[in-house]
Amino acid sequence: MTAFDCPDAWHKTLNAIWEHGDNFDVHYGSECAKTKKLNISIEIMRPETRPLVDDKAPCSMKYVQWYALKYLWSGLLEDETYTYGSRLRQPVDQIEKAIERYLEKPHDRQITLAIRLPRDILKEVNERKHEPPCLSLIDTEISEDELHLTSYFRSWDAYAGLPANIAGIQLFNEALVSELNKRGGLSIEPGRLIFHSKNCHIYERQLKLVQDLLKPNKNARKRPYHKSTE
Repeated sequence: MTAFDCPDAWHKTLNAIWEHGDNFDVHYGSECAKTKKLNISIEIMRPETRPLVDDKAPCSMKYVQWYALKYLWSGLLEDETYTYGSRLRQPVDQIEKAIERYLEKPHDRQITLAIRLPRDILKEVNERKHEPPCLSLIDTEISEDELHLTSYFRSWDAYAGLPANIAGIQLFNEALVSELNKRGGLSIEPGRLIFHSKNCHIYERQLKLVQDLLKPNKNARKRPYHKSTE
């Protein structure tokens, strides 16, 4: 699926899950609940287009900026077991190493930033406080003077999480490009954002919100929510 910008990606993802999602009962995780879920891939062609967040999304640009700077770019936050940024910065500063590598070899196609760790599969780690990270990796590539990012989410809240996540990753990409240009005297631009998720979902408690959101623009027909048989 392709989308023009970040708000378009949010609407198209919600509509795809609404129309084609499977009913699924979550029995283990941060929230045990009924959901509609879809294995989805989406490519955003012009993610730099402002506004980054739809005015009906349940997040503000102030939150997105905090998420990009503190949760993705920086290190550990107080009262957090980890952040995506702390995983990216320690024990190897992958962001810094990615910048250094691109300045040395701008055509390197092997620069992947890993957030999920092998130890995350251990039950005793997972049940201590937090789930394994939803965002597992960010793969990068410079092509035709644009830095493209491909991200994988193992689990993704399409209504509440996705709009902040994609907007935050766009700001992350802009910060990465800014560092490359400043240090290397380059003129790279942020490129496309591509996302994959095996479990992009809408919680049952969000269905009415999504239906009301889609109805004015999509003429979405009502689809009754059926209990999962799984």
